[in-house]
Amino acid sequence: MKRRSLLLASLLIATASWCAAQGAWPTRAVTMIVPFPPGGLADLVARPVAEAMSRNLGQPVVIENKAGAGGGIGMGLAAKAKPDGYTILMALSSLTVIPEADVLLGRPAMFSLSDLRPIARFTADPTVLAVRADAPWKTAQQFIADAKKRPGAINYGSSGNYGTMHVPMEILAQSAGVKLTHIPFTGAGPAVVALLGGQIDAVSSGPATVLQQVKAGKLRVLAHWGNGPLGALPEVPSLKDAGFNAEYAQWSGLFIPQATPEPIAQRLRAAAKAAAQDARVKEVILGAGSPVQYQDSPEFEQYVQADAKRMAGVVQRMGKVE
Repeated sequence: MKRRSLLLASLLIATASWCAAQGAWPTRAVTMIVPFPPGGLADLVARPVAEAMSRNLGQPVVIENKAGAGGGIGMGLAAKAKPDGYTILMALSSLTVIPEADVLLGRPAMFSLSDLRPIARFTADPTVLAVRADAPWKTAQQFIADAKKRPGAINYGSSGNYGTMHVPMEILAQSAGVKLTHIPFTGAGPAVVALLGGQIDAVSSGPATVLQQVKAGKLRVLAHWGNGPLGALPEVPSLKDAGFNAEYAQWSGLFIPQATPEPIAQRLRAAAKAAAQDARVKEVILGAGSPVQYQDSPEFEQYVQADAKRMAGVVQRMGKVE
């Protein structure tokens, strides 16, 4: 009992010393790394969340877009950042795919899942299959039928190899038994620009990335990778409804370096929760087509681990993509 009391006292002294040394956190701006260019889901979610967190923390939360490698470059930078709370990450679901792809390709790991700690999930939407409004396909069945007639002739853009726009299209191609040609870009924004400009034929993206172009009559959504009606586009059928065993959710969430001290982690957790409940954040994200689907840190960590386990099998079936 005496030894336990001494240990507890030592822990309390160490914690108090750490707090005294650190002072009131934060004392300067916090950097939120977004591992994609502006225009994609991660950036669309990050900006209102960063603004709300700034108000809660009393210091600016500044967005830094660090695109490349399907999000891997920015995620790796965040994972290796000093764990002092001043670097945080707004990631997409490619976070659970890239480490498995690194192993498959035998390349140096950009990061490990264990390097990052999940803090909050903000959205979790099925991706949608979007084509130009003047494309010849009106349904997913027509799209797949054409792909069967012309193997490899239909191409699609993505945010990079094994990213959140690449994986769902390969899931669909495997399910339907067709070959599609993959053209990687640095993010969803550039891929959608290429689709609008006629350089590519299709994309799979979060609803928020294409919704405004759909409303403007420039893009058409053929189907989505979810179950049941899609909130932003309730008239669009799922791929399962169309007869294809293809399901995929693109989520967005906040992460911090794993070794971040617990008091700072809890402060960021509270700020993220407040942001998810902020009326302005809800309005902006819903207006973009993705309602807030918040998960607190413990639930989000379980969700990430389950997603990583499922995506490992998907990556193995995809095989090596250079």
